[in-house]
Amino acid sequence: MKIQVDVKRAYEEAAKGDGYRVLVDRLWPRGVSREALHFDAWCKDLAPSPALRKWFGHKAEHWEKFRDDYETELRSEEQKERMRQLVQDAGASHITLLYGARDTEHNHAVILAAEIERVARSLRKTSKQGG
Repeated sequence: MKIQVDVKRAYEEAAKGDGYRVLVDRLWPRGVSREALHFDAWCKDLAPSPALRKWFGHKAEHWEKFRDDYETELRSEEQKERMRQLVQDAGASHITLLYGARDTEHNHAVILAAEIERVARSLRKTSKQGG
């Protein structure tokens, strides 16, 4: 089964088709109550490091370097294990990553979604080989 990972602003309404909803910001989104967010997990440790987040500052001109540096962070064994655990916890074929940034194209959730899909593919290959 192929896993689908989507991204959605935390300020958007939850939908039935969202699947397993995961907040992936280190900081809680401003102006959103815990009751209003409707989330299954908060994986703040998968967010960019505080230093990288502050350097990026959501400036599109920093996007390429931010993406490269964040991908490097996500490819550590510790982060790959967190992503494997997230996929297992979701237990379904659909995960929606929630983020607070205004920019829907230049935010860490877009990068994280691609990395989670990559990790999920490697989990599938491993399970096929083992079974």
